Amino acid sequence: MPPTPPPPGRLTQRDIARLAGVSQTTVSLVLNNRLDAAARIAPETRDRVLRVIRETGYAADPLARRMLKQLNQILGVFTYEPVFPSTSADFYYPFLRGIEESAERGGCDLLLFTSAPVRDGRRRIFHENNRLRVADGCVLLGREIPSAELSRLVAEGYPFVCVGRRDDADGQPVPYVGADYVTSTAHLVERARALGHRRFAFAGPGAGAESSADRLAGFRSAAGADALHLPEAAGQLDRLLAEGVTAVFVEFQTDAVALVAEATDRGLEIPRDLSLLALGDPTTPVDSPVDFTGFRIPRQEMGRQAVDLLTGMLHGQGPAPRLLLDCLFTEGATLGPAPR
Repeated sequence: MPPTPPPPGRLTQRDIARLAGVSQTTVSLVLNNRLDAAARIAPETRDRVLRVIRETGYAADPLARRMLKQLNQILGVFTYEPVFPSTSADFYYPFLRGIEESAERGGCDLLLFTSAPVRDGRRRIFHENNRLRVADGCVLLGREIPSAELSRLVAEGYPFVCVGRRDDADGQPVPYVGADYVTSTAHLVERARALGHRRFAFAGPGAGAESSADRLAGFRSAAGADALHLPEAAGQLDRLLAEGVTAVFVEFQTDAVALVAEATDRGLEIPRDLSLLALGDPTTPVDSPVDFTGFRIPRQEMGRQAVDLLTGMLHGQGPAPRLLLDCLFTEGATLGPAPR
């Protein structure tokens, strides 16, 4: 009669030993690929242990490996959207390039987790075939990351770093490397103010993802809590003009391009009649007729720093890190003096 499978949850070496009908020491020798194991373990026994490991999806707990100073030197990358780039123009390419550079410099391999099922239109890192613990730790990418998953990662003590600022998960700090959208957006408002602009508008959701909320918070801190906020820019030109707005801060560059087209059709000139400022890089390729004034996200450096902080965590260098990087101002051609 075959051994009864263990209950759902994290498998241990003891479970693998019981299922394979061997000692826990034998499982440990197989897992650690000890040079003397071949002399002590029969090939058929080794094959049986490996078969059970494959069938159960077991991966040695990296916490135990770290206690023995035996890191896998494998770092995971998990994306909550299908972000693997097909061209270097893809928004996520610089993040991944930075991750790769830092991992290569640190002598680590990268493992891209692709088997996560899509539920309710989103990927989930926790599922029945979870292989997260194959890697020593993981870098998480995505515009929005479910707080429940972050809470579980923190509670289980799994080492990870998010690319992008994240709110606390159930009161626990979440490690991240993000862009300082609050300060960067506020600085753009002050640049426009220095050119005589006094009536401002923010176009974009300003909610949902932390990056959206941070942009709106930075805008309001400089423009005032009562400054106009439009959830989107498309079709809003009449209202902007009626409100006397002379400078619009646009979250998504696709909206900025649409607003330029609408203004041009009305015979308005950018920036003579209306200034537009782009709050970051386009998330999808955009055919823009102008170079927008605004800021760029330090995407490659965020990827590099995320891996650097993750490896620091793996080697016990302090508490969960939280780092914000300055965005890079771009001069562009869409910010001018306020109309007289």
